[in-house]
Amino acid sequence: MGLGWLGALVLLGALWLCRGLRRPGGPLHVHCYSAGELQDGEAPAHLVSRSLRWDHYVPVQLVPQLERLQQETQRRRRRHHERACPALQLRVGLRSEPNERSISPWRYRIDEDENRYPRKLAFAECLCQGCVDVKTGRETTSLNSVTIHQTMMVLRRKPCPRPAGLGRFTFEVDYIRVPVGCTCVLPRTGR
Repeated sequence: MGLGWLGALVLLGALWLCRGLRRPGGPLHVHCYSAGELQDGEAPAHLVSRSLRWDHYVPVQLVPQLERLQQETQRRRRRHHERACPALQLRVGLRSEPNERSISPWRYRIDEDENRYPRKLAFAECLCQGCVDVKTGRETTSLNSVTIHQTMMVLRRKPCPRPAGLGRFTFEVDYIRVPVGCTCVLPRTGR
């Protein structure tokens, strides 16, 4: 119950910080920035406060780990871009991550958007169309793998309204659906 109140306070703090960024009739005052005022890929400090911490989101936390894995893979010159439903191996599964032990396994990829803060997010991709049968360890189509999404608040970099100046930009609050994992569901039936 205490965690619910903490989450509500964080949300209220975020809404308070972002008030005035997007209004139906247009913002009364738009803060415009030049490229030199902000570091590459960063948002203004007044929009990224202690109460609104993107680094608490798993899609943000996973990015450095995924970048390290990509570098290691490039060094070994092995590429696994194809989507392949893996066979379930129970002995290996005890030491692996939940996305590898799931009967609807998924992998992560880095989604990068230059006009979004955070610029890089980890997106989950299902590896199977069906689900892995725990008895055989092989894919079965009696169930379907589907993506689970989490709604996440991000900042969108937009050009400043004229006549504020060319080459300057502002930030608006946006909400996106981030794929965070996969689960098994019953197939849809044509009734």
